[in-house]
Amino acid sequence: MKPASALIALTCAALTFASGGPAHAGDRVTAPEAARQVFPEFIEFLKIPNVMHLSVEDMQRNADWLEAAFRRHGFDARQLEDGETPMVFAQAADPSPDRKTVLFYAHMDGQAVFPKEWDQPDPFTPVLKQRGAGGEWSPIALESLTGSAPVDPEWRLFARSAADDKAPIMMLIAAMDMMRANGTEAAINIKIIIDSHEEGGPPTLKDVVARNRELLRADAVVMLDGPMHASNNPTLVFGHRGGMGFELKVHSANNDVHSGHFGNFAPDPSFALAHLLSTMRAPDGRVLIPGFYDGVDMNPGMKAVLAAVPDDEAAIRKRIGIAESEHVGDNYQEAMNYPTFNITSMIAGEPGSRRSIIPAFAAARVSSRTVPGTPPARQLALVRNWVEAQGYHLVDGEPTEEERLKYPLLASITGGGGMSALMTPLDAGVGKWAASAMRREFGVDPVRIPIMGGGVPTQPLANGLGAPILLVPLVNADNNQHAANENLRIGNFEAGVRTLRALFTQDLSAGD
Repeated sequence: MKPASALIALTCAALTFASGGPAHAGDRVTAPEAARQVFPEFIEFLKIPNVMHLSVEDMQRNADWLEAAFRRHGFDARQLEDGETPMVFAQAADPSPDRKTVLFYAHMDGQAVFPKEWDQPDPFTPVLKQRGAGGEWSPIALESLTGSAPVDPEWRLFARSAADDKAPIMMLIAAMDMMRANGTEAAINIKIIIDSHEEGGPPTLKDVVARNRELLRADAVVMLDGPMHASNNPTLVFGHRGGMGFELKVHSANNDVHSGHFGNFAPDPSFALAHLLSTMRAPDGRVLIPGFYDGVDMNPGMKAVLAAVPDDEAAIRKRIGIAESEHVGDNYQEAMNYPTFNITSMIAGEPGSRRSIIPAFAAARVSSRTVPGTPPARQLALVRNWVEAQGYHLVDGEPTEEERLKYPLLASITGGGGMSALMTPLDAGVGKWAASAMRREFGVDPVRIPIMGGGVPTQPLANGLGAPILLVPLVNADNNQHAANENLRIGNFEAGVRTLRALFTQDLSAGD
């Protein structure tokens, strides 16, 4: 493996990626070359399992590896105490008081894996694949990424966290390598924090920020998480949905009862729950609970911004395999700006059992994504009020014998805590700064998305540091994050290096 300084001596021809050639003609080292140099380390990083709830030891290995990697590439780096496992902090050397500071956030932990669902033996053994004429993916040698032959930007690297979220971490390293090799000075002070609990375990970022506020202090925060627009054009995201989850349980008899002896006599909680849920949502997806959409900002200016996002909704429907979308909002982007109400699981009796019984209860697990203006606590209160308006008496936990005999309709709601949504104003200086850097690098305006569907832990950073937050996604939209066969399009890695170099060399004051 060549050290970062060896990049200066590279004389091989620049590789061509789908995102185009280098924007800076004087570069001795291009983004594709810088990417090629870190691919061996990227592959090594992906081989370290990173499922937080399975192994604290594995997460410590990730932190140790990453701290050492940042130091190898010229960063000052340390681990920040974080309960069971540390987070990792890095800073580009020689910060200047004359420059503004940007804190870049990413995370090193990943979602759980179920190896039998993957089209490869081990999700933590990366596999490079190319797509055939029929759309099938076939393995090719990993060495293809680091040899002298041209690299195809359409190749994909398959592994857990290949996209979410180890790729952006390695892009940060490659971008800094390229700048040092080319003698390019940064226009900002660069700080980096790598989370260890974003995907699993108790959320600890709030405590880490509180203990290290001065170390992490910045004028802006850029979160390197989430997927780019499907076009793979440079993408800026100004916010994200929040979320909450709760269990709604309808209670009936004090035990499962014989369906012959008590059928038509003991109420069936499954049908009661189904009826109650049907009062909450229309068949087209719209939530019917009064006030649920209050606070949604859908003014003409916002509608125009959302309509300008170049989505191919037919392609989206094809990708997820549906004939028709729900009818909340006039388009995909508008749908993302309304709160959701979805059932993630339902249970009654013993699934798979052939017992002839009427179950004692039926329960639904509900997931609700929120948006700015629809805080989780208020949304949950609206749900509780609606259930009571349908004639139900709400209990805490299991009903008492007295309650069972007094109230014909009994239900309970448990859970409800959640993460708040966030949206930085579309005219904020941090957005202007990033957009200007992207235009300079790629020659096009970025796709501006007001809010993305997934959630990221912005609240501890926004509240703890008081800095504006912008999301800059760098990975392909069809990366299968959180699922089997997670992958990274190689062309996105090189484009991500260019994007970060552009941000590193753009004065944040230009957005003021």
